[in-house]
Amino acid sequence: MTTTTNSTNYTEVTDKRGRVYRVGESDRDILGHSRSLMVVLPWVAMMAISVFEYAYGSAEDTLSTAHGWTSSNTFWILSVWVFFQAGVAFPAGRLREKGILSARTAMLIGAGLALVGFLAISHLHSVFGAIIGFGVFGGIGAGLVYATCINMVGKWYPEKRGARTGFVNGGFAYGSLPFIIIFNYAFDTSNYQEVLDLIGVFILVAIGACGFFFKDPPKNWWPEHVDPLKPAKAGDTSARLALEKNPPAVRQFSPMEAVRTGMIPLMWVCLAFISGVSIFGISFEVPFAKDLGFGPLMASLSAGILAVVNGVGRAVVGWFSDLLGRKQALIAVLIIEAFAQFGTLLAGNAHNEALFLVFAFISGFGGGAFYPMFASLVPDYFGENHNATNYGMVYSAKLVSGLFGGGLGAIVIGAWDYTGAYTLAGIMGLVSAVLALGLRQPGRPKPKKIEPNPYPISREIM
Repeated sequence: MTTTTNSTNYTEVTDKRGRVYRVGESDRDILGHSRSLMVVLPWVAMMAISVFEYAYGSAEDTLSTAHGWTSSNTFWILSVWVFFQAGVAFPAGRLREKGILSARTAMLIGAGLALVGFLAISHLHSVFGAIIGFGVFGGIGAGLVYATCINMVGKWYPEKRGARTGFVNGGFAYGSLPFIIIFNYAFDTSNYQEVLDLIGVFILVAIGACGFFFKDPPKNWWPEHVDPLKPAKAGDTSARLALEKNPPAVRQFSPMEAVRTGMIPLMWVCLAFISGVSIFGISFEVPFAKDLGFGPLMASLSAGILAVVNGVGRAVVGWFSDLLGRKQALIAVLIIEAFAQFGTLLAGNAHNEALFLVFAFISGFGGGAFYPMFASLVPDYFGENHNATNYGMVYSAKLVSGLFGGGLGAIVIGAWDYTGAYTLAGIMGLVSAVLALGLRQPGRPKPKKIEPNPYPISREIM
């Protein structure tokens, strides 16, 4: 049974499960231009903010020398950054959904706090000052930008969000490549303040300019060219295939309703394990390469490969998930990332530089592609209206993984060396893959299995 409610510009249709879709308004009616801009702008902003996480490891040696910090100090600074970058997603999501914090305001605040973060590690010698400036303020700023960008693209492309979310999310990794090159070849104690100050100003301008044009679609909005009640008849072939493999949520779940399904806690645990593995790889691949005596060129190559393939992998897997299914793509990525840890260790212990780069490639591919999968699964399972909060709850798993992926990773290496640390990381990745097998879309019945007839009817030809 369906009902419709007519308005001047749109129609609300209700499907047989009670989910409401707002149809009739095009993206141009709402924005004044194509919704593709809500993919391009978040992508650019994500590339700008990527320097915090993916290039930090390349700057670690110079920062330690310039400020007199130990290796443990620099990694704990990053761990605090990860904690606040992940932790701000949930409260920011609640403020956005209550109308207190607009997408534009979140981006502008994030841009300003990101500048504070780089000014802190540029001018403050105190570890505590760097933790507050870079870790707390920089982490909150980066988290506001990250969460706003991911939620934005998911809302504007509900019919095929995998590819778009993966594309935008990919910028958060390969966008760091220019900064990795700078930190490895043009960054030392004679110019570190100028370089960091310029990067901070660049982030402020780039993210501020992009965020100024951010705008959310109305609640329940659905693109006019796809009938939500008959998605199998969509004229857009890619949208039809994506909706067949990833049907929309049966209704809009509030945060507490989403938690009670059990899927939010399961996603949280899966993400905690695998993001810890990913952060460990990002933080320690360059130090591991240098410890093996591979030299600065190999170290920067491995970091650059990890970042580029990490970003490209997010886009590829996002597109692939529209065709294969979100859960299936996620499990495949988790297994790849788990085995990449064992491969990196094997290549390192064999002192095989070519093989090390191969596994840096594989680790980079798997080490980020799961993020857009979780970002797409949440609205797939629970709808778009509360996605900022629901995804914020899942993404908060990085609060924990940031600690054991960065700071505690350094402790494990000190106790068990790289062999023990990489082995533990591989096991954690496999555990995450096993847990992901239990994911299912709430409210949608499982397809019935057709059992073979144990007593087939035989026909005799007379």
